[in-house]
Amino acid sequence: MVPDWPALPGVRALMTTRAGGVSPGGYASLNLGTRCGDRAEAVRENRSRLAALLPAPPVWLKQVHGIVVADADAARAKGIEPEADAAVARSAGTVCAVLVADCMPVLFADERGGVVGVAHAGWRGLCGGVIEATLDAMAVPPESVLAWLGPAIGPKVYEVGDEVRAAFVERDAGAARAFVATRPGHWLLDLYAVARRRLAAQGVERVYGGGFCTYTDERFFSFRRERASGRMAAVIWLAR
Repeated sequence: MVPDWPALPGVRALMTTRAGGVSPGGYASLNLGTRCGDRAEAVRENRSRLAALLPAPPVWLKQVHGIVVADADAARAKGIEPEADAAVARSAGTVCAVLVADCMPVLFADERGGVVGVAHAGWRGLCGGVIEATLDAMAVPPESVLAWLGPAIGPKVYEVGDEVRAAFVERDAGAARAFVATRPGHWLLDLYAVARRRLAAQGVERVYGGGFCTYTDERFFSFRRERASGRMAAVIWLAR
């Protein structure tokens, strides 16, 4: 998938689906995650297929549902896989990437084509401030940033407990609008609504995407739907 946002000078991005790989079973077929139980040789082949579409192999992250932002240029130069849940790049050909399977990927690009970023925004990272941390790391005026919200579990099926709602509302009382009560102690959460609210609070007005549901759309991997699930990748880079 190519993000549905306005073309930017020298910015390239894509989002994989579950199609086009060699993994079997619940990982069928383009699983890109190395830590979800799939065969290592299948993941290597799947990653090789993705890399063939890119200027260089992605800078993969050890994701921990936190808010640390990696310098992808430095990680690429050192050949390391940093522990982080977001990354930014300023050099041409450095591919930032996050893996997802219900959590929300957020792509960022400066309108001048000088810096790009990506964040892994599940509820913990989103609540903790991974969007804000990524924007800080980009170090450009927020009004110059465009954001794209990629496939995540949708607001009609993403049920969470009281503790999740309390964590969001404690930080921002207005976030209560993103929750709809279901059974006692449980709520449906709209990750997209929270992300848009956080972006707007930071001054990012041009936000695209956000019309997906990984749980109900079988083009995508979904951990909640399958448990033994593969991972998709959101990638972005500067081509200039």
